[in-house]
Amino acid sequence: MPAVRVSVSHAWRALRHRNFKLFFVGQSISLIGTWMTRVATSWLIYRLSHSALLLGLASFAGYSVSFALGPFAGVWVERLDRRRMLVWTQVGAGVQSLMMAALTLAHSITIGEIIVLSALQGIVNAFDMPGRQAFLVEMVEDRDDLGNAIAINSSMANGARLIGPAIAGLVIAAVGEGWCFLIDGVSYFAVVLSLLLMHIELGEVRRSAGGMREQMREGWDYISTHRPIRTVLMVFALLSLMGYPWAVLLPIFASQVLHGGPYVLGWLTAASGIGALVSGLSLTLRKSTAGLTRMLQIATAMLGVALIGFGLSHTLWLSLVLMVFVGFGMLQGAAVSNTIIQSLVADDMRSRVMSYWTMAFFGAAPFGSLLAGALAHRVGAPLTVILTGVVCVAGSLWFTFELPNVQVLAVRTSKEKPGVSSAPIALHPAQRATD
Repeated sequence: MPAVRVSVSHAWRALRHRNFKLFFVGQSISLIGTWMTRVATSWLIYRLSHSALLLGLASFAGYSVSFALGPFAGVWVERLDRRRMLVWTQVGAGVQSLMMAALTLAHSITIGEIIVLSALQGIVNAFDMPGRQAFLVEMVEDRDDLGNAIAINSSMANGARLIGPAIAGLVIAAVGEGWCFLIDGVSYFAVVLSLLLMHIELGEVRRSAGGMREQMREGWDYISTHRPIRTVLMVFALLSLMGYPWAVLLPIFASQVLHGGPYVLGWLTAASGIGALVSGLSLTLRKSTAGLTRMLQIATAMLGVALIGFGLSHTLWLSLVLMVFVGFGMLQGAAVSNTIIQSLVADDMRSRVMSYWTMAFFGAAPFGSLLAGALAHRVGAPLTVILTGVVCVAGSLWFTFELPNVQVLAVRTSKEKPGVSSAPIALHPAQRATD
């Protein structure tokens, strides 16, 4: 029993940092509201238009804005007080949700207004995501706890992913979508309060004296010449482009392949959420960031194989099992790539590099969804998902050949970084000898 208590305590060790604990509480509340808004927005658009195209267009509006602003946002995040900036991004996101609530409750909202407000949320996200990723280092003073903080953050997001949609369904059925937006808008006050209560000691970070264009070029040059970071970003971009679009085609599988209805869609979505939650919790149990490159390789292959199996399956129970593995591989790839990059990047480049990670997520995923939709229109949803799975497996094989060089260079980088006491990537003994 004592060993169990130690293990559980170790799994949540990042929460011993007061600032991260405040963030955890505030963000947990806010993320439930965020998922309520996502479900309510999709339902509202479909109720008003009955158009799958407009569903995709509204989502693309937000993602494409975040993608376009990514490099600029990364530079601005480096120049600003990150906590103050995050306060304003949370306020902006809250205002956006309250505007959605006001228009919806007044029964005057239109599809055009939803698309414009989605684009506004995309502007907020372009600054919020790289700022939040970079701010983790300031909330977690001990760098050895950084990977655990990222894993807890992922678990928190996927826990909300299971709770938020369920609450949203009840609220929509009882009083309509507008109340979901209102609850979400109010929930942002929890994050703002947690940020204001933090005690942050700002360290000295070397900043470029050049203009925005020069700093953007510095960020790009840093990524393009840093092989481990460049390789991990490419793998994550591939996962976002080809590994995530299955979600867009899920209604087709629920109705046409598995011959079910909305309840089957809900089961499939919940199954992927369970896999993602298990993935996040498994990462919290890791004692260090050692061996994460191998986990990225496994997660990419797992996602690809599970997607191939899901495309071939015509049985509900098998599809549900495969969705658990899809969710696990998807979250594992995102969280592990985030942790590796955060462990290796120089502090004065952190926001700029994480802005490219944000671009990979916000940019590749919607383009992948458009590609998957076009392919599904021509060859059908099952074959499309099979093809995306094959590409993910091919990406895992490519990463396998890159892995030895990436691991050696990653260890060398970690040794050169001040304040990092241990290598973020574990090597096999033979590989250590080559360094």
